[in-house]
Amino acid sequence: MSMIYARRIGMLASSLAAAALTTLLTAPTAAASPPAPISAAAARSYLATVTPKTEGSTSGYSRDLFPHWSTVSGTCNTRETVLKRDGSGVVQDSACAAVSGSWYSEYDGATWTAASDVDIDHVVPLAEAWRSGANSWTTSKRQQFANDLTRPQLIAVTDNVNQAKGDLDPGKWLPPRTAYRCTYARMWVGVKQYWSLSMDSTEKTALLNILNAC
Repeated sequence: MSMIYARRIGMLASSLAAAALTTLLTAPTAAASPPAPISAAAARSYLATVTPKTEGSTSGYSRDLFPHWSTVSGTCNTRETVLKRDGSGVVQDSACAAVSGSWYSEYDGATWTAASDVDIDHVVPLAEAWRSGANSWTTSKRQQFANDLTRPQLIAVTDNVNQAKGDLDPGKWLPPRTAYRCTYARMWVGVKQYWSLSMDSTEKTALLNILNAC
């Protein structure tokens, strides 16, 4: 093999390695993956049957009335289960705590590499559920709602964004990332439909406006 040919082979190998590294570093972080929400059409159809109801009060409400996070398996609770599900390359220790990984927040488009920067959002907030009918539920039913992994009720998002949302409904708060609002509305409607929770008029109108543009 000539010296020039060997040098070209070496340069080609270096270029391929650099390209592979660049692809690895710029590859998109896996998006959160809660259960698929109902379709926009199904959400609109359900909303057509909803008679708006004035929202109840938060009198008597406490997060303690919605026990969370429940044990899912072994040492893993609901929060750690969602962190594993919604993250990319998540590594957990013997106590099931996420010690490394990355999380892409659908609400604002930010990516985090520390689990402490990530909250598990209740799409329909616990206080909102209380005002919409959960105040009459048993504690057992509220616990099922607060730990619902079957519906798109739980999602890993940026902690500050989740805190800004608080207990607000779509008539008062929507994800800053507009590209996710249609999905968010579908999630919200599907959860409220399954759990037979009421909606007020402002909430219903906001949801319809979003879904009609999906």
